[in-house]
Amino acid sequence: MYYIGIDIGGMTIKGGLTDENGKFYAKKAIDTKPEREYPEIVKDIAELCKDLAASAGVDISEVAAVGMGIPGTIDSAKGVITYSNNINFEKVPIVKEFRKYIDVPTRISNDANVAALGEARFGSGKGSKDVVFVTLGTGVGTGIIVNGVLLEGKGGAGAEGGHTCLKIGGEPCSCGKRGCWEAYASATALIRQTTRAMEKNPSSLMHKFAAEEGKVSGKTAFLAAKAGDKAGQAVVDAYVKYVAEGIISMVNLFRPDCVLIGGGVSNEGDYFMKRVQRRVNRFSYGGKRNPRVEVRKAELKNDAGILGAVALCL
Repeated sequence: MYYIGIDIGGMTIKGGLTDENGKFYAKKAIDTKPEREYPEIVKDIAELCKDLAASAGVDISEVAAVGMGIPGTIDSAKGVITYSNNINFEKVPIVKEFRKYIDVPTRISNDANVAALGEARFGSGKGSKDVVFVTLGTGVGTGIIVNGVLLEGKGGAGAEGGHTCLKIGGEPCSCGKRGCWEAYASATALIRQTTRAMEKNPSSLMHKFAAEEGKVSGKTAFLAAKAGDKAGQAVVDAYVKYVAEGIISMVNLFRPDCVLIGGGVSNEGDYFMKRVQRRVNRFSYGGKRNPRVEVRKAELKNDAGILGAVALCL
């Protein structure tokens, strides 16, 4: 059977046509153009689905279901986008609107939830029933799977691990609060921490690497740290603690089979992942007495959203 997964973002909408095993037969991306009204965007999504089917030589009637991952608060039971600031959607009946064009079963959920489902079914969490997925990007997104089922919460507004509090009255967060895990562990936060350290350490190698890249990025402190720069090492050490502390909270709450980390920072490999693993092992409740939770790098990268949307249909 064929399925279509749609990953809706603020800049692009990615889609793929697969089978139940996650094998791709077609893949395509289009511009979101979020300044438009939702009926225009939904019509484009429907056209994207038809294009995917045509590219694979499949009639759209052969598609068993369509899944969508969407940023924001998503009421999956009602098929409604309650609120999404990235694409300026509010109370949008997207499933009803979409099925005006393609009348097939359609499932929706939050994009981080969907990515978690993709990794659990097809990626580095395959074979695990209890999974926490953490993506370190502009913010900190989390998806939680308990006994093979997405934990969405009332109205689809749950599983927002990035907005657990790390420090009362701490750094300002995009949600309006202060001290959220996201305000310390996101790639955005890492760039801010790096910039501050560079201002205090004008001779740090971080300046050299930032100049070579043309900007301060999430890689700047890691490049300097690996080259032996003490200021860079201090930034990385602090950042590892911030990331690990939030994961420890997730482990203490859910004690999953594994925690998967996605986003650009995960590309730092063992230099980053092993440090996080050590802190999680040491400081999770019960320490060595309780079951060890493995921290792994997510492996699906840009396909996680598409494959997770397919997994919604399965």
